[in-house]
Amino acid sequence: MKRPRWPLASIRRLLLLMLLPGMLAVTAAELWLSWTTANDAADAAYDRSLLGAVKSIDSSISTASGGLGVELPYRLLEFFELTAQGQVHYRVASEDGLVEIGSPDLPRPPRPLESGKPQFHDGEYLGQPVRVGSYARELAEPLAGQRPPQRVVVQVAETLEARNDFRRDLLLRSLARDLLLIVLATGLLTVSIAWAMHPLSRFRQEVEARQPDDLTPMSPDGVPAEVLPLVQAINRHVARAQEQAELRRRFVDDASHQLRTPLATLSTQVAYALREQDPAQQRPVLESIRAQLDQTIRQTNQLLSLARADSAPLDFQAVDLVWLAESVVRDGWHAARDQSVDLGLDAPARRLAFTGDADLLREALSNLVHNAIRHGGAGCHVTLSVRERVMPSGQREACLAVVDDGAGLPAADLERLGERFFRGSGAAVPGSGLGLAFVRTVAQRHGGELRARPGPDGRGLQVEMVLPLPAGGA
Repeated sequence: MKRPRWPLASIRRLLLLMLLPGMLAVTAAELWLSWTTANDAADAAYDRSLLGAVKSIDSSISTASGGLGVELPYRLLEFFELTAQGQVHYRVASEDGLVEIGSPDLPRPPRPLESGKPQFHDGEYLGQPVRVGSYARELAEPLAGQRPPQRVVVQVAETLEARNDFRRDLLLRSLARDLLLIVLATGLLTVSIAWAMHPLSRFRQEVEARQPDDLTPMSPDGVPAEVLPLVQAINRHVARAQEQAELRRRFVDDASHQLRTPLATLSTQVAYALREQDPAQQRPVLESIRAQLDQTIRQTNQLLSLARADSAPLDFQAVDLVWLAESVVRDGWHAARDQSVDLGLDAPARRLAFTGDADLLREALSNLVHNAIRHGGAGCHVTLSVRERVMPSGQREACLAVVDDGAGLPAADLERLGERFFRGSGAAVPGSGLGLAFVRTVAQRHGGELRARPGPDGRGLQVEMVLPLPAGGA
């Protein structure tokens, strides 16, 4: 799966571009709240002033003459107009509308009035938006010809210039404050991000200052907790690189160790053959050169196989270990017949499923079989057995064992079997000591191990490649 790539190369810019829209959204919400608060504050403040004008007019109402009379408080209305910074209109009327004083066309309240409770609402008068305060109370003495109770309605309306200026001023102040906070927050965020990124800059400088061959792990001291997984991943990668470098160095050492002597021998033999004039005397030398070349080719192939087993990625696939053992035995019949060795197979009549690299497993088993054929000697019996075992811990394992009844090895040699270039004491057959090292490497890379012990009844040798099987049935 391909990972998405960020279009931005800088973490600082990425964080800023992710946080700034959020800050702007919060600022927009805060401005909306400020506008709502300014509306409520303006209405609350100016409605109290409007109510004062309504109460003043109400206190000037008289019905002593039998009609409705109002002595307007002109000074108060002039002061109210100055405060409202606009025009002020009033209306005093009986509830039935038979008697009206002032502006009869003022917008009526949207809800029925309750006695003694003022009501404020927005409306339009003479083409201008206005704020209207309405108030109703019962008259102590009803108008002439009217039956009690009778109510009088007082309305005062003002234009909205002062209210709008008040709202605008509050909103502009909130906007200026929010912009200042955004600038300060952006600056603080930039400084904080730069400070938080300082350990990464120091880490980068430490990596750049290293020598090309320095593969020591990076120190996690002073690294933030969020960056620690990155340091650990780098250290794991460095460890793998160090392991690969060690494998390459080991391969070069192994190749130089194994090929230096055969090549020197070949050079000597070729020089001797060139000096020899008698063709009859040259033939034994050429045969010796051919045998040495065959041995060198075999050692080189084993070195390459061992290097591939050490470092090449495994091609995991489903493998039937019984079928694999059968094919290895079939391939080994000709070599066993040439050596007068009885080669056989002991395996269950069912599949034994395993997941691994089939080519490496086949080559490892072939090494075990051919090693037993070459060292067992004529008349020896070699058997490749396949078994499934269940350990006391419940772990299932497959045991691929090659058993022979040849001369065997001393107990001291059994402990070192599988080491590179180790050959058992008294070995009569030439070899490189890499075959079993290859088998052990293949077993270890599949999570298993190589085991060696004397054969049945203490005769010969039994070499096992033990591989772990998954839990459950085969």
